[in-house]
Amino acid sequence: MNSLPLLDRKRAPGETFAWRPEGPATVGDFLAAAHWLAGRLPAGDWLLNLCEDRYRFAVGFAAGLIAGKTSLQPSSLSPETLHQLAADYPGLAALCDGETETGNLPRIPFPALPALAPCADVPEIDAEREVAILFTSGSTGLPQPQRKTWGRLVCNARAGASVLGLDACPHNIVGTVPIQHSYGFESTFLLALHGGCPIWSGKPFFPQDIAAALAAVPQPRLLVTTPFHLSALLAADIPLPPVERVLSATAPLTAELAARAEQRCNTCVEEIYGTTESGQLASRRTVDGPAWKCLPEIILTQKAGQTVASGGHVEGEVLLGDVIERLPDNKFLLLGRHADLINIAGKRTSLAYLNHQINAIPGVVDAAFHLPDGDESETPRLTAFVVAPALERQQLLAALRQRIDPIFLPRPLILLDTLPRNSTGKLPREALQALCAKRRQHD
Repeated sequence: MNSLPLLDRKRAPGETFAWRPEGPATVGDFLAAAHWLAGRLPAGDWLLNLCEDRYRFAVGFAAGLIAGKTSLQPSSLSPETLHQLAADYPGLAALCDGETETGNLPRIPFPALPALAPCADVPEIDAEREVAILFTSGSTGLPQPQRKTWGRLVCNARAGASVLGLDACPHNIVGTVPIQHSYGFESTFLLALHGGCPIWSGKPFFPQDIAAALAAVPQPRLLVTTPFHLSALLAADIPLPPVERVLSATAPLTAELAARAEQRCNTCVEEIYGTTESGQLASRRTVDGPAWKCLPEIILTQKAGQTVASGGHVEGEVLLGDVIERLPDNKFLLLGRHADLINIAGKRTSLAYLNHQINAIPGVVDAAFHLPDGDESETPRLTAFVVAPALERQQLLAALRQRIDPIFLPRPLILLDTLPRNSTGKLPREALQALCAKRRQHD
């Protein structure tokens, strides 16, 4: 059996594994807690790990590994999702550290950890064993399960640590994204296991909370965030401790926002590109230009306008939903998503391009274009949802006319107080469809 350790064996038991409000938890504390909890989990093959505290999630995940369970990590906890999980994974139980709704699933409250002697026993895990099932966000359709083996996850963590230079200089990580999400899972939890990076246990969301979390961990610091959270943090204009690195994902980061962040925080802002299906695939420093560089061993091939990722930590071959233009030296450009491409009266654009233009208008806090479902025989009519407290609708339309072809002007343009973004800053298509339906009801 080819096996790999739960965490890097170079980590000494006395090293900090996680920073917590009540004090640091060492590697030895983490291993002791995982072994203790493993003996108290109920029977069954599946564990729905809903812990929001990153340390508790880590202990729960490791305990599940030791107990022979597979971790389920859905992107949504809607009643429909919980019902489907219960049907598809018999015996599933939910490990929780809060008031998270779990429907009819058996609930395991995360127990108070007793005083335990630090442990040096690092479990070995079969590299071919399926240890996690992540689910796509559903932003372009129904969430789909993505099965992950232990060997590929370890390879993923090591590749990410290498490309960011964390293997040579570990950073203390503060993440604003849920640890269950593929990006948060890879760039916080996996880097704690096989990147040597201690993690902050919380999940700060609001700017003041992010600033407090950064101040709670020592230098060097790595902020793992999204364009949505980063924009809000900069707009708050509050004091921040030094942040040596900022990592962003879930949506393309504009060069303007990256430059502001680098200047404001005297930091280096980098992006990770990937999908739940494939894991992380490429990185770039945003201010250096639009090109992405594939991670080591990742291979992109193209056929009939489609791009397939393989190699490295990718499980098999994964068809990507993005339009990609390959460049020399294993680099490429992202030109938008296939599902985002729009053709109106013979003119082509993408939702990504339109979103970039509308969000670049001064006074726009947040905005998104949407192409509602409709009769394919009809000429498509775009809708735009905009948060711009200081602007009138006509001002927005006039500014848009200077930026995009008139045929792509939104009809209608709807002003809102906020957009229904999820915890990773994404706007699921279903949420935008619901906004359209709500407006039709009021018309």
